[in-house]
Order: sequence, then structure tokens, then C-alpha cells
Amino acid sequence: MLTIAIDGPAAAGKGTLSRKIAETYGFHHLDTGLTYRATAKALLDAGLPLDDETVATAAAERVELAGLDRAVLARHEIGEAASKIAVMPRVRRALVEAQRAFARRAPGTVLDGRDIGTVVCPDAAVKLYVTASAEVRARRRFDEIVTGGGTAVYESVLDDVIKRDARDMGRADSPLKPANDAHLLDTSEMSIEAAFSAARAIIDAALGR
Repeated sequence: MLTIAIDGPAAAGKGTLSRKIAETYGFHHLDTGLTYRATAKALLDAGLPLDDETVATAAAERVELAGLDRAVLARHEIGEAASKIAVMPRVRRALVEAQRAFARRAPGTVLDGRDIGTVVCPDAAVKLYVTASAEVRARRRFDEIVTGGGTAVYESVLDDVIKRDARDMGRADSPLKPANDAHLLDTSEMSIEAAFSAARAIIDAALGR
């Protein structure tokens, strides 16, 4: 059984890369960010407060990881709610335990998020840290919004990316940072195919050990 931990900031390409790796190797995939969004959605649906750690922790303990709907959970208001509960230590502990249980599934798993290689699965056989410049990531997010029929201002998107990086990297509990033994993939000037080829070489080497 092999666990692949993939971390990195928003819009670096780790989600696309993670899904592609899982599909290629026949592994289970979990976007751990969706577990926080699912918890937030459960609170919103039930009309429960977002500032009560005990209530939020109970919701986190009931989240079913098998049925996370990316399309539904991507909604902006859910993301805003998720950012409020994601700073709660007991919520994080409950979801980390669930994520670790998921990581033990056979024949292997791919987990992507902010603290997989450092906190959730520090013993993962393969750790990748996928990043790109803030400007490139903002451009990708901007293009995604516009292509989807939305409207956006690039400068505002860039400002959001920079603020989110500061929040993710500066938080006291499980800050975003590469694990000491992570392989760095900078996708600023790299296509998803090139990133996938680089990742596959690393994974194949681990499987061959």
C-alpha cells in the first residue's frame, strides 16, 4: 500500500495533478480541503453557528469522505464558511483522523491539501509540494472564473491569492509549508503533462524500492 501526499497553495495545480495520479495508478483520491467544506455545508444546511467549536467538531466527526461532491462544495459561501471553521483545533483534529483512516485504504491513496506531508501523513512514501508564482496562480483562477461565465478583476483575484497564502502559511496550527523530504514541483512554466511526468518518475522510483 502506497500513500502519496501532495501539498501546495491554491491554484498551483495540485488538485488536477492528484486526480490524474490517482486515476493512473488506480489509487483512491481525497481532496482534504473538501472535508472542511463538507463540514461547513453541514452547519449551513442545519442553520447552526459557525463560531461554536463544539458544534463544528460534532459536524466534522459525521462527515462521510466517500461522497464529497466537488461541484456543490465549490460554492463561494461554503468556502467562506469553511475558512472560519478550518482554524478550530478540534475540528482539524477530527478531520485529520478521518483523513488518516482514508490514507490506509488499499491498494493506495493520493491525498492533496495544505498539511498532508507535514501533519496528516508524515510517513507517506511519496511527498510532493506543488507550487507556482502568485501571479501565475491568480491568472489561472481568473481564467477559470471567466471561462465559467463569471466576471472577475485580475488584480482582485491576485490580492485574494496573496491574502490566502499569508493565512495558510501564517496560521499557528498546521501551517502550509513543504515537508523536509518533499519533492518540489514548480508549475509556473510547466504544463500539467510535464508536471505529471515529473511526478510519475518520482512515484515509479518509490514503487520500485
